[in-house]
Amino acid sequence: MTVFLSFAFLAAVLTHIGCSNQRRGPENGGRRYNRIQHGQCAYTFILPEHDGNCRESTTDQYNTNALQRDAPHVEPDFSSQKLQHLEHVMENYTQWLQKVLNQTSRLEIQLLENSLSTYKLEKQLLQQTNEILKIHEKNSLLEHKILEMEGKHKEELDSLTEEKENLQSLVTRQTYIIQELEKQLSRATTNNSVLQKQQLELMDTVHNLVNLCAKEGVLLKGGKREEEKPFRDCADVYQAGFNKSGIYTIYVNNMTEKKVFCNMDLDGGGWTVIQHREDGSLDFQRSWKEYKMGFGNPSGEYWLGNEFIFALTSQRQYILRIELLDWEGNRAYSQYDRFHIGNEKQNYRLYLKGHTGTAGKQSSLTLHGADFSTKDADNDNCMCKCALMLTGGWWFDACGASNLNGVFYTAGQNRGKLNGIKWHYFKGPSYSLHSTSMMIRPLDF
Repeated sequence: MTVFLSFAFLAAVLTHIGCSNQRRGPENGGRRYNRIQHGQCAYTFILPEHDGNCRESTTDQYNTNALQRDAPHVEPDFSSQKLQHLEHVMENYTQWLQKVLNQTSRLEIQLLENSLSTYKLEKQLLQQTNEILKIHEKNSLLEHKILEMEGKHKEELDSLTEEKENLQSLVTRQTYIIQELEKQLSRATTNNSVLQKQQLELMDTVHNLVNLCAKEGVLLKGGKREEEKPFRDCADVYQAGFNKSGIYTIYVNNMTEKKVFCNMDLDGGGWTVIQHREDGSLDFQRSWKEYKMGFGNPSGEYWLGNEFIFALTSQRQYILRIELLDWEGNRAYSQYDRFHIGNEKQNYRLYLKGHTGTAGKQSSLTLHGADFSTKDADNDNCMCKCALMLTGGWWFDACGASNLNGVFYTAGQNRGKLNGIKWHYFKGPSYSLHSTSMMIRPLDF
C-alpha cells in the first residue's frame, strides 16, 4: 500500500535536511520526490521544484561535508533555534505518521477479520444451500415414493372393495340358505317333538299296563302268567326282564307311586337315578318344599325328592354311585357302599360309608353326616348360609367340597365359579361340571 503526501512545509524541511533520497522522474515532468519504506508500506513525498546545489554529485557533497567538518567553525545558514524548531516539527510529523500507520494497520486487521467473517458466512451459506438442495432432493424422492405408495394403496383398496362386495354377496346368499335350513330344521324339530311325545305316551301306556298287571299280582313274562310284586326300584324292573334304560314307575311300600329313570346300561344296570344334570334347562335354586317333593322330568334334568329318597332307602340297603363328566369329555365316578338319608325331622341327614372311585382319592361328600339345606332352610354348620351363597339344595355341612345342584355354567364360562356344579376332588373348588347323575342300587343286587 502506497500513500502520497504533499506538504509544502514538509518538503521545505526535507530540502534543508538533505537530498540523498531525492530523485527526479521524467514521468513527472522532472519533479522531485522522496520515498520512505516502512514495513510493507512505502511513503512518497512530492517535493516542490528547487534550484540549488542539490544537482551536485554525491562525491561533491561528500567532499564539501568533509571540508566543512575539517574547516574551522563557520556560522550555519540557519540558526540553532530554527533548526530545533524544524526538528520538533519533524518529530510531530513522525508521530503523526506513526499514528497513521497504526490506524492503517488496525484497519487492515479489521478488514482482514471482516474478510474472514465474510468467507465463513459465505461458506456457511454454501453449506446451508447444499443442505437445502439435499433436503429438496430427499423431498422429491419422498414425494415420488408417496405417489407410488398411494398408487399401490389405491390398487389394494380397489381390490379389497371388490373382495368385500364379493363377500357381502356370498354372505347374503349364505344367509338366505341358512334361513331356509332353519325353516326346515324348525319343521323337522316340530315333527321330531311330536314323534317324541307320541313315543313317550306310548312308553307310558306300556309301563302303566305293566305296572297295572304287577299291581294286580299278575306279570306277563315269556307268555306265562306269574305272580309278581310291584317294582320297588329299578333293580326289580331289571330283574323282571326290562333291561332297557328309560322311564319306569316304581312303588314304595306298595303305596307311593313315582316315575323314575332307570339306567340299565351302567355296570350291570338296575340303577335308580335320583338326580340328573345335563344342559342347564332346569333351575335348581328351589325351596325346601320343592326339594322335599321333587321337581323336573325324569327324561331330562330332575331331583327325585327327599321324602321319596328317604322312603326308598329305608326299605333296604343301597349303594350310591355318582357319575361326573367335565367339559373336556373326561368321566369319573365316586361310589359309596352304604347310602341312606333321615326323615324330614332329621333334616334329611346324609349317611355314607365306604368311598371308592376315580373322582378323587378323598370323598367330596362328608361321610360323618350332614343335614340338607335350601335357600329358605339353613341347616349347615356355617354362619354364611351356604345354600344362598353357593345356590341349590345340598348337604353342605360347612359349605363343603361338593354341590351338584349349583348353577349350570356353559363351556368357557365354567372356570372360577364357586357356585357352580362342583366336585372338589375331581376338578377343584371352582370348576363347574358339564353333567352329573346320582343313582342308587340295592347292596345285594
